[in-house]
Amino acid sequence: MDKPVALGSDHGGFALKEAVRAHLEARGVVCRDFGAFNGEPCDYPDMAAAPCAAVTSGECACALLFCGTGVGISIAANKTPGIRACCCSDVFSAEYSRRHNNANALCLGGRVVGPGLACALADAFLAAPFEGGRHARRVAKLDALD
Repeated sequence: MDKPVALGSDHGGFALKEAVRAHLEARGVVCRDFGAFNGEPCDYPDMAAAPCAAVTSGECACALLFCGTGVGISIAANKTPGIRACCCSDVFSAEYSRRHNNANALCLGGRVVGPGLACALADAFLAAPFEGGRHARRVAKLDALD
């Protein structure tokens, strides 16, 4: 990727974020970590804001967000105009959320998926290009909802 990947988590996703960050950095992927930086309680809406802003400003290519289930932080992320966040727990969905929906934030649950699967999901998400074509019309309709 030509830009960093934004990372963000609440306390429930902290350990999984750390595992995925280490995996990505070992592969040479540049990450910008917006926290949490420890397991102390914090709120997922607050922790989604900065990484999503980094994506919509163009500072970061996309975001990987983590909370206990992945659901709360995905709801928070999708409140940011220009963010198309998906909560995934299978590789096919992670890949095709990029290919067909041009998702720019992948949300994972620290209490739902383990580190091995989370790394595979992140790899699939980051490697998949947006296919455009017939999907571009649909993504434009999503963007119009902002």
